[in-house]
Amino acid sequence: MTTVKTPPAPTPIRSRSRQPKWPSAGSVPSPADRAAFGKTIRSLVPRQEHAAFEPPADRRDPIDLLEAQARSRLPELVPVRYGRMAASPFAYFRGAALPMASDLAATPVTDLSVQACGDAHLSNFGLFGSPERRLVFDINDFDETLPGPWEWDVKRLAASIEIAARENGVAAGQRRKIVLAAVSRYREAMRDFASQSNLQVWYASLDVDALRAQLKPTGRLHKAVRAGLARARSNDSMKALAKLTHNVDGRPQIISDPPLTIPFGDLFPSADDAAGLTGMLHDLLASYRQTLRADTAELLARYELADIALKIVGVGSVGTRCWIVLMLASDGSDPLFLQVKEAEDSVLAEFAGRSKYANQGERVVVGQRFMQAASDIFLGWIRVAHGVDGRPHDYYVRQLRDWKFSVNVAGMPPSWFRQYGAGCGWTLARAHAKTGDRFSIAGYLGASDAFDQAVADFAASYADQIERDHAHLVEAIKSGRVPAETGV
Repeated sequence: MTTVKTPPAPTPIRSRSRQPKWPSAGSVPSPADRAAFGKTIRSLVPRQEHAAFEPPADRRDPIDLLEAQARSRLPELVPVRYGRMAASPFAYFRGAALPMASDLAATPVTDLSVQACGDAHLSNFGLFGSPERRLVFDINDFDETLPGPWEWDVKRLAASIEIAARENGVAAGQRRKIVLAAVSRYREAMRDFASQSNLQVWYASLDVDALRAQLKPTGRLHKAVRAGLARARSNDSMKALAKLTHNVDGRPQIISDPPLTIPFGDLFPSADDAAGLTGMLHDLLASYRQTLRADTAELLARYELADIALKIVGVGSVGTRCWIVLMLASDGSDPLFLQVKEAEDSVLAEFAGRSKYANQGERVVVGQRFMQAASDIFLGWIRVAHGVDGRPHDYYVRQLRDWKFSVNVAGMPPSWFRQYGAGCGWTLARAHAKTGDRFSIAGYLGASDAFDQAVADFAASYADQIERDHAHLVEAIKSGRVPAETGV
């Protein structure tokens, strides 16, 4: 006889005298029970309380937090990171996931855990190709993913919308409508997912046709969407080969473009060093293959290592070790570009608990597979036991380009921005519905816009804080407290 275990009752972090009612021991909570439980949490954490952001007097200095992160990064690239973050408040915000995690840890939460992205800002959503060769819209950055409060992701998304809209010169009233559109779409989608079966939620995705249906593009927006889709489909390994390599003795080699791209041979010019490290790379590729599905591992075996280079990417990731790897079929054709990106502890770990995975690359890969509707078949992980600095480093691996395309929100008209933000809200809700208790979250959110309005208030307050923090970083650069290299 199969024993059915009773799911544990979630316990809100903010304990008060009145505790929510949970079904008696031995019963299996129904979706209705879970929805009712979520509704009772409002007595402990009223939805209006999510509006609050009041930095305490002992708030941790965000520059201190950024400097702490820099200690494990390549020191020659840290000035590039600060330079990129200093470019604007939104650029600062992109790199300040750790300071925001520290701030969010002091805000109200329901303690209904999901697989959180940890860095769910606007620029971390985009298009990519599914294994079935469909273009899908989804979250595309999981460096900080970890089980944690769903509210933290929603608030980071909302704040990113407010900050980006300010930089676009959008008036305050319109900004609020754009933020509200994203948060209300999250709430409505979560309620929709609560009415669906597990399989329906798991299979839900926002592919090109669904994206067009949500955006309802007309006129210039229709042309922009069509052009973006065309660019996404052309963004593959063949395009990367043409852009990133040149022929040397009849074989493609990655072009040197320091400090953005530094080929392996430039990093280790000694023949003895290069030979030893090349052997280690082959061993690492063999280890990586073991983290793939058997069919993908067989596919990878049809390629040979051709070249490797250190590559600077993003804003917040600058300074972590990131490599691009060129693989070629045995006849020198059929390129496959892989990105091997260092994975450190999630910025949420200090506040939500450390990952159960010893390898941080595995943490990223598992989180991505949970949250995305469809993931890259080449997702895998490795550990370098002894790096060049003598320390171990964890990495995750994925394709460098696989129909990937990120939307540039700079200068986006408010009407487009509103629809794009709503698409992000739906996508985040789907990821959370897959990995958390969608019934309790939906019950807590309810049918009114109480939560939406509160988060819009939070986003405005937090955007003010980001502007102050950005100015603080600029002053730290001017004073020489932190080094910065701009224009890179």
